[in-house]
Amino acid sequence: MRTPEVKADPGHYMTLEEKFNAHNYHPLPVVLERGEGIYMWDVEGKRYFDFLSGYSALNQGHCHPAIIHALTTQAKKLTLTSRAFYNNLLGEFAQYITSYFGYDKVLAMNTGVEGGETAVKLARRWGYVSKGISENKARVIFAENNFWGRTLAAISSSTDPSSYRGFGPYMPGFDLVPYNDLPALEQAFQNHDVAAFMVEPIQGEAGVVVPTDGYLAGVRRLCTEYEVLLIADEIQTGLCRTGKMLACDYENVRPDILILGKALSGGVFPVSAVLADDEIMMNIKPGEHGSTYGGNPLACSVAIAALQVLKDEDLAANAMEMGSLFRHNLQSIGSPFIKEIRGKGLLNAIVIEHPNPDAAWELCMNLKKTGLLAKPTHGNKIRFAPPLIINREQLLEALDLIKRSLQTLK
Repeated sequence: MRTPEVKADPGHYMTLEEKFNAHNYHPLPVVLERGEGIYMWDVEGKRYFDFLSGYSALNQGHCHPAIIHALTTQAKKLTLTSRAFYNNLLGEFAQYITSYFGYDKVLAMNTGVEGGETAVKLARRWGYVSKGISENKARVIFAENNFWGRTLAAISSSTDPSSYRGFGPYMPGFDLVPYNDLPALEQAFQNHDVAAFMVEPIQGEAGVVVPTDGYLAGVRRLCTEYEVLLIADEIQTGLCRTGKMLACDYENVRPDILILGKALSGGVFPVSAVLADDEIMMNIKPGEHGSTYGGNPLACSVAIAALQVLKDEDLAANAMEMGSLFRHNLQSIGSPFIKEIRGKGLLNAIVIEHPNPDAAWELCMNLKKTGLLAKPTHGNKIRFAPPLIINREQLLEALDLIKRSLQTLK
């Protein structure tokens, strides 16, 4: 039954969600209905800077014309075949993305967490076939404070009680080491049953935690030395967000398995991808892994367009330049409530130091009033991650809103 049209009352829409939708998120009290470029508009017509970008899914901006054109054109032709049949776009997408990133094969999925699950399955199978790990003994190591989703496997690797508490029993075969700690990682690699180490080059959900220079290169060296696969979770850090196509590119690190998602579709359709060479990928045989929607024609068309936009508009370079400008100007504000500024490119965060434990939430509420949307993570941290198409004038205007909002903290 279609809901009758109502006046643009934000409370109406929020009440509907509260009444009929699961309470698995705690959104800011703003009801959005339109987006274009770096902006969003609420149901009352107020415009906002988007400084979350759908957790970096909107690197190319809202409703990018080239991506929307690919979406609408393909939607009129063919949207889904399932992998029971060939379609005319999956092969083109596979050739395009493997050439783009330099891998032999791709396995297309839908969501980022599915990409993570796929990578773990690939690593385990490789461990049994190539490394000689005994059946059902393979172990995968993760960094503490990681985040790659909320499936049972993902929460089994989590150190965040809000993710895992009350959902056990947990997936066996997972181990944890401190992030940015090469000696601890090497110690864990003494176990021959370790098949892989899965790591975010920069920890996003944890509050944009940037490792020390040389960490990723050190991880690559250890993985090679101990015959362990390096799985790079570049779902949030990849696709130009940090000022490079991949965050791993800062240290010229090539992962054995690369996971992509979010901005792989420019935020218009769920698309994720796992890339690896034949030695790893070809251990999966027909019937052993898949997804009804994985590799569908609509997703393939959208993903090709989204990847092309990244290069055509040189968004890595813009993210690098605008990110440097953002951090410099944020530092110059000199707010006593900013304990730390973190980030690379346009993946940035501030750590709020304030007697009020809800100060970060209150700051985001104040930002909303001024016309900028951001969201706290882990209590006192706020991510600032606008679409990568933002220009200097827009960034400086947004910084002024942040400055004014900081001044409202008592």
